[in-house]
Amino acid sequence: MTRAGPVDELIAKTPDWRGAMLGKLRKVVHDADPEIAEDVKWKRPSNPLGSAVWSHDGQVCVGIILKERVRLAFSAGSSLPDPKKLFNAQLLGKSRAIDVSQNEKLDEPALKAIVKAGVGHNLAKTRPAKTRARSRSTK
Repeated sequence: MTRAGPVDELIAKTPDWRGAMLGKLRKVVHDADPEIAEDVKWKRPSNPLGSAVWSHDGQVCVGIILKERVRLAFSAGSSLPDPKKLFNAQLLGKSRAIDVSQNEKLDEPALKAIVKAGVGHNLAKTRPAKTRARSRSTK
């Protein structure tokens, strides 16, 4: 899937710093996995523009524009390594998120590593399990 499309519209319709930040997050996600697909989902009256969703053999992360911050949420975040402690929201349960405020500097290499780990997590779930041939002893 190409980058042109609904996520471009989401960014364009958010002309303040939050749209620019979502654009930066999007670039890091695509740099981490050039094959990642993107879409916009979950449009509703309280969020008419929806949220950006990036997937590779399953959902990897979701970009959400909030009033005072931009959130990048990982549904399998608790299974992903975070040595730089970027996860700072949704710390209970399986999901984890990174909330980015205005003027906050992104640790792009660390974020890229988390996205790559998310893709790897999905690929590990979708690979067929190797079956071992059972050896039969003839006694």
